[in-house]
Amino acid sequence: MDKTMTALIIMDGFGINPAHEGNAIYQQGTPKIDAFMAKYPHTQLGASGMDVGLPDGQMGNSEVGHLNIGAGRIVYQELTRITKDILDGDFFKKEPLIRAMD
Repeated sequence: MDKTMTALIIMDGFGINPAHEGNAIYQQGTPKIDAFMAKYPHTQLGASGMDVGLPDGQMGNSEVGHLNIGAGRIVYQELTRITKDILDGDFFKKEPLIRAMD
């Protein structure tokens, strides 16, 4: 039986940014993290905008990040969900809206 282990490591507030100017994490250096990333498979998750159910360009936060990771899918926040439903046409098929318009 294969006993491969997997770890979910959430580093709150830590971001991957190619810019060096004003990037405290890059300027400090991250030898331990760099070693882990070189040795083990890993991925990066989007943590803002539609990646976490927020409007495009809106910065994410700990609450929405953990909510989406825990759900295992994008959990659209109220404003984004309504906008998405309007763009998809689903908003106009909602029974409460149809009843209100009749």
